[in-house]
Order: sequence, then structure tokens, then C-alpha cells
Amino acid sequence: MNAEPQLLSRMYHAIMSGFVRDGLAPHYTDLAHQLRLPIEDARLTLHELMGQGLPTWLAPNTDYIASFAPFSSIPTQYLVGVDGQQGWYAQCGFEALAISWLFPGREVRIDCPCLDCGEGLHVRMRDGRVLAVDPPTVVGHVNLPAWRWRENWANT
Repeated sequence: MNAEPQLLSRMYHAIMSGFVRDGLAPHYTDLAHQLRLPIEDARLTLHELMGQGLPTWLAPNTDYIASFAPFSSIPTQYLVGVDGQQGWYAQCGFEALAISWLFPGREVRIDCPCLDCGEGLHVRMRDGRVLAVDPPTVVGHVNLPAWRWRENWANT
């Protein structure tokens, strides 16, 4: 299938909206209903969208969205709460920071363990601005050069 760019854009928006609303990615049958597509067309369009080179992927050998930056349908160590209610998982620590933009005017809290020592890390944000960090010495680190990130997505 060679979907029109507008359809790919609409599906992208529907997936992102589903994550914001429900904390999980929608199934392609839900996308079919929402986008008024035949079910098989929705499934094929989903696969085409996931093959666009974005930091997104399906669970191996399935049609289930595993991760769609900045969100993850698979529980990760990056728990995200909005206005005091935990209901989302971030794809990674840096993507967790981007989630704040998807909840305008609301407080987003990211809780995760340090992957080195296990100490709890907590970040509160609103509209992309950091409100608080605990402990205040938190730093971010990626053990893979940015130019190799896309290569790494293919291995997930």
C-alpha cells in the first residue's frame, strides 16, 4: 500500500491522541473506525507509518504498537503522571521530557530509577519547563552517539 501523506498524518495524530487520552496506543481496528478505513487498509497504513523512519516500532511479528515516541505501550522504568495521576510510560528518559508538550497547562511528573545506582529520580514539568528535579544533581546520558540512534531503533 502506498498511503497518501495526509492519511499518514491523520493516523499519526490519531495514535498520538490515543496515547494522550488512554495511556496506550490504539489498535489498528480502532484506527480503522476512527479514520473511516477498511480494517485491512488501516493495518497496512499502520505498517507504512511505522516504516517512515520515526522512533516508532511494532512488537515483533505483530500489528501491536509497542512504542511511538515519546510514549511506550510496553511498561518501562519511565513512569509519567499528569496532574497527579500516573497513566503513561515514556519510551526513554529524554523522550519523557517531551511528553510535557502534549499536556499543555498541566503538570507532568516523571519518576524513574537511576539505571546506574537505582536511586529514584523525579522531574516535574509544565509546558516544557522544568519545575523541580529531585535529586538536584540529575544529569542525562545516552551511551550511543546521536548519529547511530536510528540504527539502534531497527534493533528494538
